[in-house]
Amino acid sequence: MSKELSFAVSSSPHIRSDEDTRSIMLDVIISLIPALAVAIYIFGLRSLTLTLVCVAACVFFEWGYRKLLKKPSSVGDLSAVVTGMLLTFCLPVTVPYWIPVIGAFFAIVIVKQLYGGIGKNFLNPALAARAFLFSWPVIMTTWAAPLSYSRFANIFSVADAITSATPMEALHAGRLPDATLWQAFIGEIGGSLGEISSLVLLLGGIYLVIRKVINPRIPLTYILTVAVVTFIFPKGGADSLTWMLYNLFCGGLMLGAIFMATDYATSPVTKKGQIIYGIGCGLLTVFIRYFGSYVEGVSYAILIMNVTVWLIDKSTLPRRFGIKKAAKEGAKK
Repeated sequence: MSKELSFAVSSSPHIRSDEDTRSIMLDVIISLIPALAVAIYIFGLRSLTLTLVCVAACVFFEWGYRKLLKKPSSVGDLSAVVTGMLLTFCLPVTVPYWIPVIGAFFAIVIVKQLYGGIGKNFLNPALAARAFLFSWPVIMTTWAAPLSYSRFANIFSVADAITSATPMEALHAGRLPDATLWQAFIGEIGGSLGEISSLVLLLGGIYLVIRKVINPRIPLTYILTVAVVTFIFPKGGADSLTWMLYNLFCGGLMLGAIFMATDYATSPVTKKGQIIYGIGCGLLTVFIRYFGSYVEGVSYAILIMNVTVWLIDKSTLPRRFGIKKAAKEGAKK
């Protein structure tokens, strides 16, 4: 007597994986923790409280928007937490607490949820919010000197902070910063919270590559483009290698290339497209740094390339085998 076997048939693809949005976002959070630790050491405990405020605001606005529109809650996927951390990492430690709250509203509601939620936004939410927050230019360009005040005395006030120019301001003026290359590499410089230490950002990027959260194609192409152009065209009489290294280690290049440009929703899906995207980001970054009125070009370079992703994907999408021949035969008929 034969036994009948029953199979549960589901739609393709028939692939099972433990990875989901939550696990991917959790890996990103883990990779960002070292950069947060460096920010706390360099700028004080206010770095942590600003991050907590921004993350809480992002989570609240995502929950509130979807609750108001009676949509399923997406707070559990942790994407709002990642947006909050990345947005805080783009801010000076001197900003008042209402700045990250406004930025969180713009990132989550305007840039992300109004377009349908995660995966449907065409701009990176954290970078778009940062660009919007430059509506308050003085607040967004007041930089604290590294290790300039007590790490525990600046939670509610930054009045005692010593302000200073960032290395990017020196580079924009065509001269080398006062900080050494080693200080620029490990993070003993002024700047936004999460951009100062190239060392820990690179370690975070290596972790994401090992975990297969990101593909190194975009970060490597982006960073190498900036390296090549700044090496060939140094400024201020500096030698090519030194000028190139300062441009790599100062500003938001590592943060942008590793954590912003690789955003799934706002970057190309094709291999050729990712290379074009990375080169475009790198060229625009250098052009803005060299010729723009703003000293840093990473944010705007990525945002500009974000809006070209649809065209890059369309132009680099591989054609199905035989489609040209079939199209010609159809045209003849």
